[in-house]
Amino acid sequence: MLVTQAHAVFIVNLPWVLPAARGGSTEVYMDLTSTEGATLVAAASDAADSVSILGPGKKAKTAQSLPLPAGTLVELRPAAYRIRLQGIARSLKLGDHMRLTLTIRGVDGSQQEIPVTAEVRHHSALEDHRAQQHSH
Repeated sequence: MLVTQAHAVFIVNLPWVLPAARGGSTEVYMDLTSTEGATLVAAASDAADSVSILGPGKKAKTAQSLPLPAGTLVELRPAAYRIRLQGIARSLKLGDHMRLTLTIRGVDGSQQEIPVTAEVRHHSALEDHRAQQHSH
């Protein structure tokens, strides 16, 4: 009998970041799903002096972590949970790409770093696709 160990799958979908001027701040959005459940405990990027997880609301406070329940899509989006970059190292113009790293803690306590490349845009790719569908 062959025994294999199942591994949790962590999915990052549609990452994007708002345009920003050098030295300013911006926010990063994406959809996150974990098959086994996990927690987003940190985010980092060479593109900014500081990176933080923000809680929901217009005047959001920094969140220490973001729970990612098993099999549940968690949307990072405006006025919801999202990632803030402050002290942008270079201007982020439409169509540019920037890298960041998400640190995820699994239910077993193990941590892994997930590299993400986000496109600079005004809306998510899905929102842009829907808008194009309606304009035809």
